Amino acid sequence: MTSSDPIFDLIDWLVSKGLEGAGQEELLDGFCNRLIDLGLPLMRFHAAQSTLHPLYGGTGYSWYRDSGGESERFANTDTPSEVWQRSPLYALLHEDMDDLRVRLVDQNEPSRFPLLNDLREIGATDYYATGVSFERSEQVRPAGEKKIGDGVLMSWTSDAPTGFDDSDLGKIHVALPHLGLALKSAKNQTMAKDLMRVYLGRDAGRRVLSGEIRRGSLQQIDAVIWNFDLEGFTTLSEDLPGHEIIDMLNDYLAVAVGVVHDNGGNILKFMGDGLMAMFDVGESDADARAALAAVAMLQSRMEELNARRLVDGQRVANFTLALHSGEILYGNIGSETRLDFTVIGPAVNQAARIAGMHRSLGQRILVSDDVARAAQPCAQELISVGRYMLRGVNEPKELFTIYKQASGAKKSEVKNAT
Repeated sequence: MTSSDPIFDLIDWLVSKGLEGAGQEELLDGFCNRLIDLGLPLMRFHAAQSTLHPLYGGTGYSWYRDSGGESERFANTDTPSEVWQRSPLYALLHEDMDDLRVRLVDQNEPSRFPLLNDLREIGATDYYATGVSFERSEQVRPAGEKKIGDGVLMSWTSDAPTGFDDSDLGKIHVALPHLGLALKSAKNQTMAKDLMRVYLGRDAGRRVLSGEIRRGSLQQIDAVIWNFDLEGFTTLSEDLPGHEIIDMLNDYLAVAVGVVHDNGGNILKFMGDGLMAMFDVGESDADARAALAAVAMLQSRMEELNARRLVDGQRVANFTLALHSGEILYGNIGSETRLDFTVIGPAVNQAARIAGMHRSLGQRILVSDDVARAAQPCAQELISVGRYMLRGVNEPKELFTIYKQASGAKKSEVKNAT
C-alpha cells in the first residue's frame, strides 16, 4: 500500500471531518459512500455506540446502499431487550471475540442470529463485525465484564456473489482507527451538549459551550422570573416512602419543565420541590404574555396529572407560583473552581418575596404589577389582591392573581389589570 492508494483519501477525509466536529450521521454516511467509491461491495452498514444521556443508553445508525442512512436512539433500561441480546454485535461485545465473520453464502442452516437470517433473505452473502474501543488497551476489566465499555461496534454486509475479499477487509481495517477517532470526537461533542442542556438548561448550556465561562461574566437582561413550588410537599414527604416521594416529585417537575419549555422559557435551577425559570423571548410585553400563557397551560396540565394520579391511587399535590419581571444579571458567579450559571438581582429577590405571600393572601398564583402592566392586553383575567410592602422593597407592590372561570359557570364582570 502506497501513499497514492485511494484509501488515504478516505483517511484524509475522516481526519478533516473529525477536526471540523462533524456529527455521527455525516461521518458514517460519507464513510459508507466512500467505501462504495473504493469498490467495496457494501450492501449494509450498522454502527452502535453508547451514550451518556438520562433517557438514552445508546445510538444506532443503519445505512443501506439503495436508501441511505437512518439514526435511532435506544432507551436506558436495566435489562437489555431480547432483540439486542440475540444480535451479532451483542455476541461480539460479551463473548471472547475481537471480530465476527459469517459467510452467509456458504451456510445452509439458519444462523443463531435472527438478523443474519433476515439479511440473507434480501440477498446478503457476507457479514463482518468488529469494534473500536475508546479506552486504554491495557485497562484490566473484571471477569465477565464486556470488553468495549466505551466505544463503537460496527458491521459491514455484502451482497456480492462471493462476499468481501481480503482487500475489502484490509481497506476497512486501515480506515477503522481514523473512523473511530472521528466518531469519538463527534460523541464527545454531542455528550457535552446533552449534559450541559440537561444540567444547566438549554440557554445556559449553550452559553457555557460557546465560551461564557469566566467568573463574573454577567449579562444584564430584562426577563420575567417564574417561581414554582409544590404546595404541602414537605408534609407529604413525611408520610410517603422515599421512592414514592422521588417518583411524585419527578412527575410534577416534569410537567412544570415541559410547560416552561413549550412557552419559550428556560429553567434556571431546581430548588428542593420547586424551580426557578425565566422568560426572555423578546420585548417585555412578549416575555410577560409568554409567562402568563405558561401559567394557564400549567393549570391545565396539573389538573390532568392529578386526575391520572388519583385514578392510580397515588397522592396528589397542588402548586404555588409567583411571577415578577425586571432587570436581572445572568451569568457566572462563584469561586475560581466552582461556578454556577444563574441569575441575581433585585427582580430575583422580589420574586422570592412575592412567593412568600401565598399563604397570607390565600392565593396560589401571584403576579406582580410589573408583569400585569407589561402583558396588557392578555388572554388571562388578572385580579388585584391589593398593594403590599415587601421586605427589602422601598415602595408598595400591587399583586394580582389569575381568575380561572369554573367549568360551566357564567363569566363574571371582572376588569383586567390596567
